[in-house]
Amino acid sequence: MDYSKFKHSTQVRVRNYEVDWQGVVHNANYLLYFEVGRVEYLKHLGVKLDLSTIKNENRVVLVRNEINYKSPANFDELLGIYTRITYIKNTSFTFEGYIQEVTSKRLVAENLAVHVWLHPQTGEPITVSGNFREVVEKFEGKRMIINDIPLIP
Repeated sequence: MDYSKFKHSTQVRVRNYEVDWQGVVHNANYLLYFEVGRVEYLKHLGVKLDLSTIKNENRVVLVRNEINYKSPANFDELLGIYTRITYIKNTSFTFEGYIQEVTSKRLVAENLAVHVWLHPQTGEPITVSGNFREVVEKFEGKRMIINDIPLIP
């Protein structure tokens, strides 16, 4: 895995209540780990995340969330969560994420998460904010694709 494409990472330590009866992290917890990575990424970029902006300005919803499980994570392991935005289209953008066990460098899981920008009152898809595009492009540089794709009826 080439982690050099990722300019942002954060870490979490597996807690006892995240482990299932098989002795490994329960599959649903990986969704939470990737969400931690996405939120920390956005905070790192200076994107304001609070209830006021989420309800009134930046209404963004998750419409697709894929995980490929590569190896189990275990209690007390330190996990590195690598996150980046890989593309921004007309009304959507996609996060790519990887989780790696820090000590062994073992790949634990891969994630693809597609988000859609919505009008705060109508809930209809709208063009991704120009400011958001600029902030992400400045951070990611040539590592991502920006496409203005017309909506398909």
